[in-house]
Amino acid sequence: MAKEIERKFLVQASWQPQDEGIKIAQGYLSTVPERTVRVRIKGDKGYLTIKGKNQGISRTEFEYEIPRSDAEELLKLAEQPILSKTRYLEKHGNRLWEIDVFAGENQGLVVAEVELPDEQAEFSRPDWLGQEVSGDVRYYNANLIKKPFSLWKK
Repeated sequence: MAKEIERKFLVQASWQPQDEGIKIAQGYLSTVPERTVRVRIKGDKGYLTIKGKNQGISRTEFEYEIPRSDAEELLKLAEQPILSKTRYLEKHGNRLWEIDVFAGENQGLVVAEVELPDEQAEFSRPDWLGQEVSGDVRYYNANLIKKPFSLWKK
């Protein structure tokens, strides 16, 4: 069984992209907490991902590359709106960070995630790393389509 263990953080304004990143469009075929089914176009590739319910910072995850044309058709079936963001990859210490800069109704939200081999794994914190939001369901991508960042009270 595939297991995803990741921690999620807000990103401070001091962070600046080091490259052009990669555009991502993703939609959800199911957003129930017990099983999230996501379709994604990342660059020129398509992906189908099934995730189980979060248990702390861990959950079951299965991801499969699919033809881009299939992903385009599946996005038409997805709950609306489609989430759009640009992903940047940065190595810090011995960990790879994924920094997502959201667009559309989630404009202004910038989140960094780091995948870990186990829940107690150590990692060094980049100086641009902000507050941890790993357990805050508002920041789950599947929830950002239902209640976008732009609608949150400041």
